[in-house]
Amino acid sequence: MKFLFNNLSKKSRQRLSLSIAFLGICSVYGQEKQQDSTKVEKLDEVLVKAVRVDAKSPITHSNVTKEDLEKRNLGQDIPMLLNFLPSVVTTTDAGAGVGYTGIRVRGVSSQSTNITINGIPYNDAESLGTFWVNLGDFASSTESLQLQRGVGTSTNGSGAFGASINVLTDAISKDASGEIANSFGSYNTRKHTVKFSTGLLNDHIEIAGRLSNIASDGYIDRASADLKSYFLQGSYVDDNTLIKAITFGGKEVTYQAWNGLEDLDKLENDRTYNTAGEYTDNNGDTQFYDNEVDDYKQDHYQLHWNQRYDNQWSTTLGLNYTKGQGFFEQYKDDEDFSDYGLEPLEFNGEIIDETDLIRRRWLDNDFYVINANVNYKANNLDLLFGGSFSHYDGDHFGEVIWSEYASQTEIRDRYYDGNSLKNDLSLFSKANYRLNEKISLFGDLQVRNVTYKTTGTTSDIVEFAIDKDFTFFNPKAGITYSLNTGNDLYFSYARANREPNRTDFETDENIKPEQLNDFELGWRHKKGNFIFNANAYYMFYNQQLVLSGRLDDVGNPIRTNSGESYRLGLELEAIIPVSSQLTLQPNMTLSSNKNNETVISFDDELQNLGKTDISFSPSIVASNAIVFQPIDKLQMALLSKFVGEQYMSNTEADLSKLDSFFINDFNINYTLKTASIFDEIIFSGLVNNIFNVEYVSNGYYYTYDDTWSSPTSVTTIEGAGFYPQATTNFLVGVTMKF
Repeated sequence: MKFLFNNLSKKSRQRLSLSIAFLGICSVYGQEKQQDSTKVEKLDEVLVKAVRVDAKSPITHSNVTKEDLEKRNLGQDIPMLLNFLPSVVTTTDAGAGVGYTGIRVRGVSSQSTNITINGIPYNDAESLGTFWVNLGDFASSTESLQLQRGVGTSTNGSGAFGASINVLTDAISKDASGEIANSFGSYNTRKHTVKFSTGLLNDHIEIAGRLSNIASDGYIDRASADLKSYFLQGSYVDDNTLIKAITFGGKEVTYQAWNGLEDLDKLENDRTYNTAGEYTDNNGDTQFYDNEVDDYKQDHYQLHWNQRYDNQWSTTLGLNYTKGQGFFEQYKDDEDFSDYGLEPLEFNGEIIDETDLIRRRWLDNDFYVINANVNYKANNLDLLFGGSFSHYDGDHFGEVIWSEYASQTEIRDRYYDGNSLKNDLSLFSKANYRLNEKISLFGDLQVRNVTYKTTGTTSDIVEFAIDKDFTFFNPKAGITYSLNTGNDLYFSYARANREPNRTDFETDENIKPEQLNDFELGWRHKKGNFIFNANAYYMFYNQQLVLSGRLDDVGNPIRTNSGESYRLGLELEAIIPVSSQLTLQPNMTLSSNKNNETVISFDDELQNLGKTDISFSPSIVASNAIVFQPIDKLQMALLSKFVGEQYMSNTEADLSKLDSFFINDFNINYTLKTASIFDEIIFSGLVNNIFNVEYVSNGYYYTYDDTWSSPTSVTTIEGAGFYPQATTNFLVGVTMKF
C-alpha cells in the first residue's frame, strides 16, 4: 500500500503504518510506503508491472502487502485473508476457511476473476476457476498482491469480469534469514511453516524457500484437508538484471464437502451434517465411505528475466510450465451398468444391471506460458508493449477401481476418456501520459485470440466435440485530474470479452461469449491522516454468463447467458485516525444488480419475470476494522463484515434466498524483540465469528419437471442446497524469525 506520512514523527508514522496496513484496503494513494531495507524491491516489482497499475491510475484497486497478510495468516486460504476488502464476499465448503474456498467481487463469481502469479495466468484454462487449495499456505510466499475491481487493466490469461488479483511472490532478500511458524486452532486445524533465505551471496545470488503443511478436520463433518506445499527460488541480481528461477506447488487431499445441505431440518438442527460419502449397506444402515476425497497435485516452474538497458528501455521475459494431476474418488451405490458402458450379466439365474462401485474421475494436464514485455519511459510517457501465449493440454478420464459386480471390466479400464486443447494469445499496448501538472491520461489496447478444441467423451459417456475460435478486442481508456495535492478525480472506460468455460459448453454447446462495458468514476481524498475514497461504477453486460444457481454432479456451478444485464454501484472506503492509537477502517458497497428480462418455464408455462436480481449479488456489502495499538509491539483489531440478502437464482425464488449476515472477528498480534537466537517472536490470535452467528454464505438452487405425478400435466419441483459456515472458532500462532 502507498501512504503519505510526511507530517508525522517517526514514532507516530510507525504506529499509523501498522494500523493502516492491517487490512490493506485499496485506498491510499500517493508516495510509496517506505520499503524494508533488506528487500531488493524495485527489480522484483517489474515482474508484475505489465498487469498492475499505480496510484495515479484511473483503475479502482487495492494493494495488499506481506505485512497485511501476516496479521491473520494462521492457516486460512488467501480468499479468507482478503475478506475485508471492498465489495468482497468469501465462502468455504468446509466452513472454516481451509480447503476449498471461493471469492466473489461485486457479485461476480471466481470464474470471472482473473488471477496471475508473477504475471503468469493461474486460472484453470478450462473451468476458468481458481483453486487456491492447490497452493496451501501461499500467503507465506506472497510479497504483495493487487486486487483490481471491474475490468481493470489488460492482463494475461482469461479476461477479468469482476476483478483481477495479481500476486507477486517473495522478493529477494539482501540478508540471510529464517522463519519457523506454527499455529493451532478449532477443528484440529494446524499450520506448520519453515522458511529460509541465504541473503545475497557475493552481492548477486540468493536462494530462498519454504515448506508448509496445513491440516484441518473442518467444521463440516469429515470435511478434512491435508495441504502440503513448497516454494523454492534462485535469483541473480545486479544493477540492471534480475533473473529468477522459481518452483512452487502443492498436494492436497480434501474430503468432499461440495454437496451442501438440502435438508432444511438438518440445516436448522444438524448443520455440520455432510452427505458426501453417504451410502446404505446391505443391512439398510447408513454408512460413510472413508475415502470420498479430492486428491490433486500441482507443480509450477517459472523463469523470469528482466533486463534494464538504460533509463528508458527495459524488457521482461517470463516462462512457465505447470503440471497438474489428480482425481476425486466416490462411492456410488446402485449405479446402472449402462452409465459406465457395462453390459448386464447373469448371476444365479438373475440379470444384474446395477452395482455398488467406487470410481475415480481424473484430470491430467500440462500448461505452458510465455510472456514478453518491452517498457519505454521518457519524460512524462510510460509506454508498455507486451504479449502472452499459453497452451493447455488436458486429459479427462474415469476409472472404476472397485465394483460389487464387475461385468466385463478390466483393471485400469476407462469408462470415459476425453482430451482438451486450448491456446490463448494476447497482444497489448499500454500508455500512461502525464499531460501536465493536473492531468494524466491512460490508454490500453488488447487483442486476444482463443481456440478451444475437445475430443472424446464426458463423464456421462456423451460425445464432447467442441471446436471454437474467438477473437476479442478490448480497449480501455481513462483520465486522472488532480484538483490539488489532496484530491484526485478519475474516470475510465474498459471493455472486456470472455469465452465460455468447459462446463458452459457441456451444458449448452451453443452458449455465447460474454461482453462487458465498464465505466468507473472516482474521487480520492486525503487531508492530513484522514483518507476517503469514493468510486461509482456501471458495468453493462451483453450475454453475461451468470450463475444459474445449479451445480453439476461434481460441484461445478452451471452458468447461463442472461441477455442484457447490469451492475450499478457505489464503493466507499475510508481510513479515520481517531487518535495516535486508534484507527477506523470502514468500507461499504451499495449496488443494484439486474437482469433486464428473465423468462422461465415453470409448471409447463412460459413466464416473463421482467427485471430480476442477478444471482449471488447482494445489494449491500460492508466491512469495518477498529484497530487499537496501545504500544508499538501490540495491536488489536475488531473486524466486522455485513453481507446483505441475496438470491441463488436469477428468478428471485423464495427458496433460493440467502439471508443477510453480520459477522465479527477479533485479531491480536504481539511482537517480542529478543537478543537470543531469534530476532523477534510474533504471537498471533484470531477468533472468528465471536458472537456465534449461524449463517450461510453460499449455496445452490435448481428446478426440474416432475412428469410422474400426473400424466396430463407437468409440475416444476424446486430444490436448494446450503453451505453452513463455522460458528465461533479460533486460531493461535507463534512465528519465530531469525
